[in-house]
Amino acid sequence: MSAPPTDSDVTRYVSTVLTLYLGLPETPLRPSAQDRRCARELYDRGVPLPVVESAFLLASLRRLLRPADVPPLSPIRSLAYFQPVIAELLSNPAPENYLDYLRFKLHRIASGKNTGDGPPPADVQKTTFSDDR
Repeated sequence: MSAPPTDSDVTRYVSTVLTLYLGLPETPLRPSAQDRRCARELYDRGVPLPVVESAFLLASLRRLLRPADVPPLSPIRSLAYFQPVIAELLSNPAPENYLDYLRFKLHRIASGKNTGDGPPPADVQKTTFSDDR
């Protein structure tokens, strides 16, 4: 039997989720109150951090590796965007070492070294301004 969670456990989890989220391409520079609530809900549901990080990376890679001839997606405005991918990974757990693979893949793309199994991504810049305004 494990000890009940402490406020520091909750704070550490929420902080980690928000840090991972804000470190992704095409996400806001600061979390919203809704993002904080969403991170807390993930904690309350018992979603493991590796699942959350895998979902963040997988969804980001899916966005970045879209074909060049399709219209661009608008920036991600909320952590809630990742809920379907989190649910996907909870119902179909990823294989062991998948998180390492996703980290490697996103790092390669971010550094401009595509792995050759898809089109090169568009340039991604983290900013609060959008060309579509």
